[in-house]
Amino acid sequence: MVIITKRKDFIGTSDELASYLDQFGRMFSLPATYQDMLAFSERYPLFDRAGNPTHWASVVYDMETQRTLYPRLTSIYSLLRTGELLAVPHLFVERVDFCEFGNSRPFRVRIVNQYNDNYDHFYMKISDASRIYGLELEHLLSPNRINYLAHSGTLVEEHIAGVPGDVFIRDYLERPDLNKVRIAKEFVKFSERCFIRLLGDMRSYNYVIDITPDFEDVQYRVRAIDFDQQSYEGRRNVYLPQFFKENNPVIHLCTTCLNMPTMRQYQDEERSLIARRYLAEHQRVSALLSCMKRQPAEPPEKVATLKRELGEYHQSSAFDGCTCMGDVVEKNLEVTLAKHLA
Repeated sequence: MVIITKRKDFIGTSDELASYLDQFGRMFSLPATYQDMLAFSERYPLFDRAGNPTHWASVVYDMETQRTLYPRLTSIYSLLRTGELLAVPHLFVERVDFCEFGNSRPFRVRIVNQYNDNYDHFYMKISDASRIYGLELEHLLSPNRINYLAHSGTLVEEHIAGVPGDVFIRDYLERPDLNKVRIAKEFVKFSERCFIRLLGDMRSYNYVIDITPDFEDVQYRVRAIDFDQQSYEGRRNVYLPQFFKENNPVIHLCTTCLNMPTMRQYQDEERSLIARRYLAEHQRVSALLSCMKRQPAEPPEKVATLKRELGEYHQSSAFDGCTCMGDVVEKNLEVTLAKHLA
């Protein structure tokens, strides 16, 4: 089992990465920054609908701060959703929550439509290059599109809907109507996606399960929601969700419902899909990897450990010349997808 005991160091956004973000429509001048969000005067614990404590706390701003900050937050929401920076009159901020538990210490903003009481969320986080790389690789190589904005040390991310993994394991896994084979299949594919692009720390509270009714049954998709540990740690097992004890019930489900030939089939299917996306977005992926290579802020000992373990795992010397995590990610993509890129 893998245990991560320390928070990773923040990696600043280089000029080249900022230029990349600007080129591909991610960089905007935001009317409010993460630092503005820290001006709350008090906070109180937030509980879920069942009365259980969460890692979040609702924060309170004084009236003057609310008057100036909240219209700027609705403008950011409009920019995130429509591309237009304007405060929509019928949208208002109902609540702002804060979480000290995560690396990015996020704020979650609830926006409500006063005409129908429908609400949505978005997040304000500390900008970190590792997280940006993770968001971009998810957008380019996974089946999921990612919507976010960046500016001046701040990341704005849309809410990714789904049942949190820890809640799914606790409340859904033993339901009689659960299609266990389909959920096991999706976890195998999810694990493969994480490993190929080296997204780590996929403990159960760092992903959600999107449940979609189909015409005869239900489809599932596991989606990462935390991208802080994109190619940062040095141990190979950090990038394999099955090595986190929080996922043990799901791993048991997979080994019970699927045999090894079937697992390999699903892994190969996922590699084929990732390879197609990689080829379709090769120029953009290369530009992103170039940013990673020119900003090698990861501890050298982690790079050395990971390239050694991946070389042993793949039985390949391709990783020997890697000097930074950008090199390692590129080689892992090339080696893992080799059959499908030929």
